[in-house]
Amino acid sequence: MHVTIEGITYVSHEDPAWRGEKNYMAMADLARFDLDGMLEQLWLRELAEGAGYEVCCIPFYVYGLALGDVVGKSEADTIDRLISKSGRRVLRVLFTEPRPAGDSRAALRSAVDSADLLSEWNGDRHVAIDVPDVPAAQPVFDSVQEEIQQGTAFWEWSDSKNFDVT
Repeated sequence: MHVTIEGITYVSHEDPAWRGEKNYMAMADLARFDLDGMLEQLWLRELAEGAGYEVCCIPFYVYGLALGDVVGKSEADTIDRLISKSGRRVLRVLFTEPRPAGDSRAALRSAVDSADLLSEWNGDRHVAIDVPDVPAAQPVFDSVQEEIQQGTAFWEWSDSKNFDVT
């Protein structure tokens, strides 16, 4: 979900993959990823005192972070460092408008379910998929391959850029 307030667009997760009873939220500034004026609100779970926070949602826009990564946050509740990686990856797919007759979103949802992967949708055209094991994602790629070749869907790995707050 996107909400714009006073020129800043906030991206939030309506249904985080690992929603728990006791979660925290912190903002990640997306300007470092060439998305000026945007912040993504990430769901976190506090680990042992001082050990950091585990990412409990699948990032839509933040690069270099994935579900289960451990991050630190500032007193201003912004993500300020990556402490450790979980070994997971995030595959993101964006579907363009207008939708073609061979719309593959239903096939993608089915492939994600069949592969027993977690996903989060931001609207009905942008999905972030948790990939704990890259070969498990092959059916997902296959489900959208025709649209990718036609240019009506685009994909990327979230770790194509490092998480960096500088």
